Amino acid sequence: MLPALVRKTWLDDRRAIIGWVVGVGLFTIIYTSFYTQFQGAAQLKQDNLPEGMLDFLGIEDMVSADGYLQATIFSLIGPLLVIMCAVTLTARTIARPEEEGGMELLLANPVSRTAFAWQRLAAAGSAVTAVAAMPLLMLSIIVPAIDMDIPLSRVAAASVGLIAMAWCFTGIAFLVGAATGRRGPVLAVTGVLAVGTYMANAMGGMLDGLGWLRYLSPFYYF
Repeated sequence: MLPALVRKTWLDDRRAIIGWVVGVGLFTIIYTSFYTQFQGAAQLKQDNLPEGMLDFLGIEDMVSADGYLQATIFSLIGPLLVIMCAVTLTARTIARPEEEGGMELLLANPVSRTAFAWQRLAAAGSAVTAVAAMPLLMLSIIVPAIDMDIPLSRVAAASVGLIAMAWCFTGIAFLVGAATGRRGPVLAVTGVLAVGTYMANAMGGMLDGLGWLRYLSPFYYF
């Protein structure tokens, strides 16, 4: 049986979790469903983009099926949504009850502080995983349905990378929340790191001599 604090955390955050799951699922469905209509104008749109824009966004092309999914789901908006979900849900584990004065009630449970922290992190991490896995679930249905020319193994690889990156920022948010006990620093520090590491990956791939920056970014490994 799952620990009581894990179940309580899921119960307390159920509306937010359901909202994120539905939102990311709809985002994936809507963008992927546009693929057949987008194909005719894809080359024109790609040609009209400013020079270097595709490289900055980490997009190889917008014409092929894998290029389209990379551009719409896995390049910017998808990771942004997943990171936002990771930060907001993880900020509820330690920082929110500490800030709102409810920590004493939670610590009244017969568990050690270490067990308390791990159970709260496990609850947030599993919820974030469910949200980050929605593109994999939706694409596994949609890709065969609309005959997109891309193996599901490649979709799965990209989706697993998205989940791993969500875990990375979940861990960062949890660490900052546990250290400060406030949601403001969680949002600020994690947000700055997300933007900074994204820029490091983008600029490292474009500018000579800065390629080493990419190795410091979770976006590079994703």
